[in-house]
Amino acid sequence: MSQATEILGVKPASHIRVVGAVSAAHLVSHYYILLLAPLLPFVRADYGVSYTEIGVALAVFNTVSAVLQAPAGFLVDKIGARIPLIGGLLFGACAFLVVGLTNSYWMLVAMFAIAGIGNAVYHPADYALLSHHVPAERIGPAFSFHTFAGMAGSALAPPTLLTMEHLWGWRGAFIGASVLGFAVAATLIAIHERGDAHAAAPRAKSNDATTGWRLLLTPAILLNLVFFVLLAIISGGIYNYSVVALGVLYATPVTTANAALTAFLVLSSIGVLAGGFLVTRTNRHGTVAGLGLLALALFTALVGEVDLGSLGLLAAMTAAGFVSGVIMPSRDMIVRAITPPGSFGKVFGFVTTGFNIGGIIAPLIFGAIMDHGSPRLVFLGVAACSLIAIVTVATRPQRA
Repeated sequence: MSQATEILGVKPASHIRVVGAVSAAHLVSHYYILLLAPLLPFVRADYGVSYTEIGVALAVFNTVSAVLQAPAGFLVDKIGARIPLIGGLLFGACAFLVVGLTNSYWMLVAMFAIAGIGNAVYHPADYALLSHHVPAERIGPAFSFHTFAGMAGSALAPPTLLTMEHLWGWRGAFIGASVLGFAVAATLIAIHERGDAHAAAPRAKSNDATTGWRLLLTPAILLNLVFFVLLAIISGGIYNYSVVALGVLYATPVTTANAALTAFLVLSSIGVLAGGFLVTRTNRHGTVAGLGLLALALFTALVGEVDLGSLGLLAAMTAAGFVSGVIMPSRDMIVRAITPPGSFGKVFGFVTTGFNIGGIIAPLIFGAIMDHGSPRLVFLGVAACSLIAIVTVATRPQRA
């Protein structure tokens, strides 16, 4: 048991409960991010609005989340992570409950803004709780299980939401989704870890400028922000454009291309768990991430340059998915290694804003590539971003 854990007063086995509860919250966050996508046709038809008007709700959600995520990190470091995380879950659950109970397009948009406030809390609060409560020798597997739970939330959302829509309509699906958030919030309330409350007091009294925005603007933190932006662009390219690019490039059947994408996603989840155990055996997290990114660049470039056939495509995308998953726990450990004690909330909140930034940039890049009839560049672009990401890892300062 680490000295920090003993100081926080956390019982030896309590970190397991913390990991479980925080991972459940991460599952909810990814579930809520995908909440509208499978229900979009039903919502649009009911309100009689355009795809662009429905897109306003998603744009508001992501904008609010991106703007508030770093401030949420400051709040987490000041008062502790548990209360903000419970608040984030309740914000999202209440917002989607209201959507299910009302009949107004503008209320839908307003509630997605409220849900965006809740979404801003998850990353800074999750990583702060894990960093404060999990022993140092177990933090790698904890990070990997946390990431895996988020992926599970993304995978569970479409089938469960469509099932609820079939049974109760799209409003019933929103209400059913809200129950998930309320349940996990209740679990966190029940756990009530003493250590988080004890740790909040000294952090709240700190006036050192190095624990504020000056810290976030140091080269080490900014490089990690760029690293997260690049990872989001990589994911956006593969997730959203690989199927259509393969169809245009090699006339790959949609079923085969989707099977390749599914293989990528499944093996990415397995790779996350493998990466969690790998980081317990080495502290060379930059090397692990760099080698994984290099392998990802090679596999995606191979897919873009060579018609591998169905089996070859599946093999290459499977391998690419696995190495992309292995990178993720090392990614989190790299950030943790350069974060001063008491600043986990603000640092993780700031660097994970890169996901939002990359999510905005990726459609602009890859959409333009497809519009100009260059599907090969989707894969080569992903490979190029992977290589650039290696530079951010290899050149980062060791401390913030």
